[in-house]
Amino acid sequence: MLKSLFSDTVSQIELPSILLCTLVSLVLGALIAYAHKKTSKYSKNFLITLTVLPALVQTVMIMVNGNLGTSVAILGAFGLVRFRSIPGTSKEILSVFFAMAIGLATGMGEIYYAIIFTVILVIVLFLLHYLPLFNVDSQERLLKVVIPEDLDYTTVFQEIFQEYTKNVQLEQVKTINMGSLFELNYRITLAKTANEKEMLDAIRIKNGNLKVMLSHPLEGTEI
Repeated sequence: MLKSLFSDTVSQIELPSILLCTLVSLVLGALIAYAHKKTSKYSKNFLITLTVLPALVQTVMIMVNGNLGTSVAILGAFGLVRFRSIPGTSKEILSVFFAMAIGLATGMGEIYYAIIFTVILVIVLFLLHYLPLFNVDSQERLLKVVIPEDLDYTTVFQEIFQEYTKNVQLEQVKTINMGSLFELNYRITLAKTANEKEMLDAIRIKNGNLKVMLSHPLEGTEI
Protein backbone atom coordinates (compact mmCIF):
# COMPACT_ATOMS: atom_id res chain seq x y z
CA MET A 1 0.00 0.00 0.00
CA LEU A 2 1.02 3.57 -0.59
CA LYS A 3 2.35 5.23 2.56
CA SER A 4 1.93 8.80 3.72
CA LEU A 5 4.98 11.01 4.22
CA PHE A 6 3.41 12.44 7.37
CA SER A 7 3.22 10.97 10.85
CA ASP A 8 -0.04 10.77 12.77
CA THR A 9 0.38 14.25 14.23
CA VAL A 10 0.72 17.24 11.97
CA SER A 11 2.83 19.09 14.53
CA GLN A 12 5.62 16.59 13.80
CA ILE A 13 5.71 17.28 10.07
CA GLU A 14 9.16 18.36 8.97
CA LEU A 15 9.82 21.28 6.65
CA PRO A 16 11.38 19.15 3.86
CA SER A 17 8.20 17.04 3.71
CA ILE A 18 6.01 20.13 3.48
CA LEU A 19 8.20 21.59 0.73
CA LEU A 20 8.15 18.32 -1.21
CA CYS A 21 4.36 18.09 -0.99
CA THR A 22 4.02 21.72 -2.03
CA LEU A 23 6.26 21.16 -5.05
CA VAL A 24 4.25 18.08 -6.05
CA SER A 25 1.01 20.03 -5.63
CA LEU A 26 2.22 22.81 -7.92
CA VAL A 27 3.49 20.38 -10.58
CA LEU A 28 0.26 18.36 -10.54
CA GLY A 29 -1.78 21.58 -10.54
CA ALA A 30 0.11 22.70 -13.64
CA LEU A 31 -0.66 19.33 -15.27
CA ILE A 32 -4.35 19.74 -14.47
CA ALA A 33 -4.28 23.26 -15.92
CA TYR A 34 -2.58 21.97 -19.08
CA ALA A 35 -5.20 19.25 -19.49
CA HIS A 36 -7.98 21.81 -19.05
CA LYS A 37 -6.31 24.13 -21.59
CA LYS A 38 -6.16 21.36 -24.21
CA THR A 39 -9.68 20.00 -23.69
CA SER A 40 -11.92 23.05 -23.16
CA LYS A 41 -12.25 26.82 -23.32
CA TYR A 42 -10.14 28.65 -20.76
CA SER A 43 -8.78 31.94 -19.47
CA LYS A 44 -5.28 32.61 -18.22
CA ASN A 45 -6.56 33.47 -14.74
CA PHE A 46 -8.46 30.19 -14.48
CA LEU A 47 -5.39 28.18 -15.49
CA ILE A 48 -3.33 29.99 -12.84
CA THR A 49 -6.04 29.17 -10.30
CA LEU A 50 -5.94 25.48 -11.20
CA THR A 51 -2.15 25.46 -10.87
CA VAL A 52 -2.09 27.02 -7.40
CA LEU A 53 -5.28 25.47 -5.99
CA PRO A 54 -3.80 22.07 -4.97
CA ALA A 55 -1.06 23.81 -2.96
CA LEU A 56 -3.66 26.02 -1.29
CA VAL A 57 -5.83 23.01 -0.40
CA GLN A 58 -2.75 21.24 0.96
CA THR A 59 -2.00 24.24 3.17
CA VAL A 60 -5.54 24.25 4.56
CA MET A 61 -5.26 20.51 5.27
CA ILE A 62 -2.11 21.07 7.29
CA MET A 63 -3.58 24.07 9.12
CA VAL A 64 -6.61 22.05 10.30
CA ASN A 65 -4.31 19.30 11.56
CA GLY A 66 -5.27 16.85 8.83
CA ASN A 67 -8.97 16.81 9.79
CA LEU A 68 -10.50 15.63 6.51
CA GLY A 69 -14.08 16.56 7.38
CA THR A 70 -13.21 20.11 8.39
CA SER A 71 -10.98 20.73 5.40
CA VAL A 72 -13.54 19.39 2.90
CA ALA A 73 -16.25 21.62 4.40
CA ILE A 74 -14.04 24.73 4.21
CA LEU A 75 -12.65 24.07 0.75
CA GLY A 76 -16.00 23.01 -0.65
CA ALA A 77 -17.35 26.44 0.21
CA PHE A 78 -14.25 28.15 -1.21
CA GLY A 79 -14.38 26.10 -4.40
CA LEU A 80 -17.97 27.12 -5.14
CA VAL A 81 -17.49 30.85 -4.53
CA ARG A 82 -16.42 31.39 -8.13
CA PHE A 83 -19.64 29.93 -9.50
CA ARG A 84 -21.99 32.11 -7.45
CA SER A 85 -21.35 35.24 -9.54
CA ILE A 86 -20.06 33.84 -12.85
CA PRO A 87 -21.72 30.72 -14.30
CA GLY A 88 -19.18 27.93 -14.68
CA THR A 89 -19.25 25.12 -17.21
CA SER A 90 -19.31 21.50 -16.14
CA LYS A 91 -15.69 21.14 -17.28
CA GLU A 92 -14.60 24.06 -15.08
CA ILE A 93 -16.36 22.57 -12.06
CA LEU A 94 -14.70 19.22 -12.79
CA SER A 95 -11.26 20.84 -13.01
CA VAL A 96 -11.76 22.75 -9.75
CA PHE A 97 -12.75 19.62 -7.83
CA PHE A 98 -9.96 17.65 -9.54
CA ALA A 99 -7.43 20.21 -8.25
CA MET A 100 -9.02 20.16 -4.80
CA ALA A 101 -8.85 16.35 -4.65
CA ILE A 102 -5.14 16.45 -5.46
CA GLY A 103 -4.61 19.08 -2.78
CA LEU A 104 -6.40 16.88 -0.24
CA ALA A 105 -4.15 13.96 -1.14
CA THR A 106 -0.90 15.92 -0.92
CA GLY A 107 -2.12 17.61 2.25
CA MET A 108 -2.32 14.17 3.84
CA GLY A 109 1.14 13.28 2.52
CA GLU A 110 -0.18 10.81 -0.05
CA ILE A 111 1.97 12.12 -2.90
CA TYR A 112 2.26 8.77 -4.69
CA TYR A 113 -1.50 8.40 -4.73
CA ALA A 114 -1.85 12.00 -5.94
CA ILE A 115 0.60 11.44 -8.81
CA ILE A 116 -1.00 8.16 -9.92
CA PHE A 117 -4.52 9.58 -9.67
CA THR A 118 -3.58 12.71 -11.64
CA VAL A 119 -1.86 10.81 -14.45
CA ILE A 120 -4.74 8.34 -14.82
CA LEU A 121 -7.44 11.02 -14.80
CA VAL A 122 -5.57 13.30 -17.21
CA ILE A 123 -5.21 10.40 -19.65
CA VAL A 124 -8.94 9.66 -19.32
CA LEU A 125 -9.79 13.32 -19.97
CA PHE A 126 -7.67 13.39 -23.13
CA LEU A 127 -9.18 10.12 -24.37
CA LEU A 128 -12.76 11.28 -23.77
CA HIS A 129 -12.02 14.63 -25.44
CA TYR A 130 -10.32 13.35 -28.58
CA LEU A 131 -12.27 10.14 -29.15
CA PRO A 132 -15.51 10.72 -31.13
CA LEU A 133 -17.60 8.97 -28.49
CA PHE A 134 -19.36 12.12 -27.20
CA ASN A 135 -19.01 14.42 -30.21
CA VAL A 136 -21.92 16.78 -30.89
CA ASP A 137 -23.46 16.61 -34.38
CA SER A 138 -21.66 19.29 -36.42
CA GLN A 139 -24.99 20.22 -38.01
CA GLU A 140 -26.71 20.84 -34.67
CA ARG A 141 -27.65 24.44 -33.86
CA LEU A 142 -29.48 26.46 -31.23
CA LEU A 143 -32.10 28.76 -32.75
CA LYS A 144 -33.79 31.62 -30.88
CA VAL A 145 -36.64 33.43 -32.64
CA VAL A 146 -38.97 36.23 -31.53
CA ILE A 147 -42.45 36.35 -33.10
CA PRO A 148 -45.57 38.51 -32.59
CA GLU A 149 -48.22 37.10 -30.28
CA ASP A 150 -50.76 36.75 -33.12
CA LEU A 151 -48.67 34.07 -34.89
CA ASP A 152 -49.21 30.39 -34.10
CA TYR A 153 -45.75 29.31 -32.93
CA THR A 154 -46.60 25.61 -33.35
CA THR A 155 -46.86 25.86 -37.15
CA VAL A 156 -45.43 29.23 -38.24
CA PHE A 157 -42.02 27.84 -39.28
CA GLN A 158 -43.12 24.32 -40.23
CA GLU A 159 -42.49 24.70 -43.97
CA ILE A 160 -39.10 26.34 -43.41
CA PHE A 161 -37.96 23.59 -41.06
CA GLN A 162 -39.10 20.91 -43.49
CA GLU A 163 -36.91 22.47 -46.19
CA TYR A 164 -33.75 23.29 -44.21
CA THR A 165 -33.61 20.85 -41.29
CA LYS A 166 -33.79 17.15 -40.60
CA ASN A 167 -34.70 17.42 -36.94
CA VAL A 168 -36.35 20.15 -34.85
CA GLN A 169 -37.14 20.30 -31.16
CA LEU A 170 -38.93 23.23 -29.57
CA GLU A 171 -37.34 23.40 -26.10
CA GLN A 172 -38.78 26.58 -24.62
CA VAL A 173 -41.49 29.16 -25.23
CA LYS A 174 -41.78 32.34 -23.17
CA THR A 175 -43.54 35.67 -23.47
CA ILE A 176 -41.60 38.92 -23.52
CA ASN A 177 -42.32 42.64 -23.92
CA MET A 178 -45.39 42.56 -21.62
CA GLY A 179 -46.77 39.50 -23.39
CA SER A 180 -46.85 41.05 -26.86
CA LEU A 181 -44.10 38.77 -28.19
CA PHE A 182 -43.16 35.11 -27.99
CA GLU A 183 -39.54 34.00 -27.70
CA LEU A 184 -39.04 30.50 -29.14
CA ASN A 185 -35.96 28.40 -28.43
CA TYR A 186 -35.27 25.47 -30.76
CA ARG A 187 -32.60 22.82 -30.99
CA ILE A 188 -32.31 21.97 -34.68
CA THR A 189 -30.20 19.73 -36.90
CA LEU A 190 -29.57 21.26 -40.30
CA ALA A 191 -29.91 19.27 -43.48
CA LYS A 192 -26.55 18.63 -45.14
CA THR A 193 -27.42 20.86 -48.10
CA ALA A 194 -29.02 23.61 -46.01
CA ASN A 195 -27.95 27.23 -46.48
CA GLU A 196 -28.04 28.93 -43.07
CA LYS A 197 -28.44 32.45 -44.48
CA GLU A 198 -31.36 31.44 -46.69
CA MET A 199 -33.06 29.79 -43.71
CA LEU A 200 -32.57 32.88 -41.52
CA ASP A 201 -33.89 35.16 -44.29
CA ALA A 202 -37.00 32.98 -44.61
CA ILE A 203 -37.53 33.11 -40.83
CA ARG A 204 -37.13 36.92 -40.80
CA ILE A 205 -39.84 37.24 -43.44
CA LYS A 206 -42.16 35.13 -41.29
CA ASN A 207 -41.50 36.94 -38.00
CA GLY A 208 -41.53 40.49 -39.37
CA ASN A 209 -37.76 40.98 -39.09
CA LEU A 210 -37.76 40.58 -35.31
CA LYS A 211 -34.82 39.07 -33.42
CA VAL A 212 -33.36 35.80 -34.77
CA MET A 213 -30.24 34.17 -33.31
CA LEU A 214 -28.49 31.00 -34.49
CA SER A 215 -25.60 29.52 -32.51
CA HIS A 216 -23.60 26.33 -31.99
CA PRO A 217 -24.42 24.20 -28.93
CA LEU A 218 -21.19 24.80 -26.99
CA GLU A 219 -20.44 23.10 -23.68
CA GLY A 220 -22.35 24.71 -20.84
CA THR A 221 -24.72 26.53 -23.19
CA GLU A 222 -28.27 26.71 -21.98
CA ILE A 223 -31.12 28.00 -24.07
